[in-house]
Amino acid sequence: MPELPEVETIKRQLNKEVAGKKITGVEVLAEKTLRTPKAQFLKYTVGAKIISVERRAKLLIINLNNGWSILTHLKMTGQYVYNGEAHQHTRVVFCFGKLKIMFNDIRRFGYLDLIKTDDLKKFLDKQYGPEPLEKSFTVMKFTEALAKRPNMKIKQLLLEQKLIAGIGNIYAQEACFMAGVLPTRQSKSLKPTEIKKLFDSVRKVMTEAIKYGGSSAENYINLYGEKGGFVPHLKVYGREGLKCKQCGSVLKFVKLGGRGTVYCETCQK
Repeated sequence: MPELPEVETIKRQLNKEVAGKKITGVEVLAEKTLRTPKAQFLKYTVGAKIISVERRAKLLIINLNNGWSILTHLKMTGQYVYNGEAHQHTRVVFCFGKLKIMFNDIRRFGYLDLIKTDDLKKFLDKQYGPEPLEKSFTVMKFTEALAKRPNMKIKQLLLEQKLIAGIGNIYAQEACFMAGVLPTRQSKSLKPTEIKKLFDSVRKVMTEAIKYGGSSAENYINLYGEKGGFVPHLKVYGREGLKCKQCGSVLKFVKLGGRGTVYCETCQK
């Protein structure tokens, strides 16, 4: 599933290509992709101008000049593609004159919804915790989040969107490795120095991943159909049975909350 760095990459690219442009038409090829009735979705999108594109957690938010916003969750395989060709996995097409933006989704878990822009903040703040890259997200707030789930495994806690927004399976594993913390530890076991290391690691790995355009570990591509460049920089995710890039030990694999998790028992304590 695209996580914060991947969604942030697409957000920036959409802003560059469609902010300020008028939606001249919308083709809905799969109504199940919409969480708003098709007639209502078309009524409030066709003819509207895009003011800006934002991101909250793993959600893309397209703000329109008519007081409505389009919410997109890419889920497992959702993609926005600039000026591509419609194919069997294309679910919705946004037209901007001759320019088109395709929403493709192989597994059909992704969705588009409409919400009044004035209701956005209240709605999103109920669903998601603080953004890990915002200045307002401090070590103290991170510590408070950990304290809310003292018995939860640290890697699973990092995936709790109501506590911290945007972190998924890839970057939770990478942050734990960077901090030298075993993902299987309970959050209450972390010392203040370890909390600070993990806090810094979350922010650093996210920032680095954005710099490289995200990780194309599976189906993710950016707006221009290109893969993200962060996979060669991954230290543990998807590398079970291989040697640790830091110490040479063989990386171990465990399932936490049904999600595969790779770690180094030498580098992580």
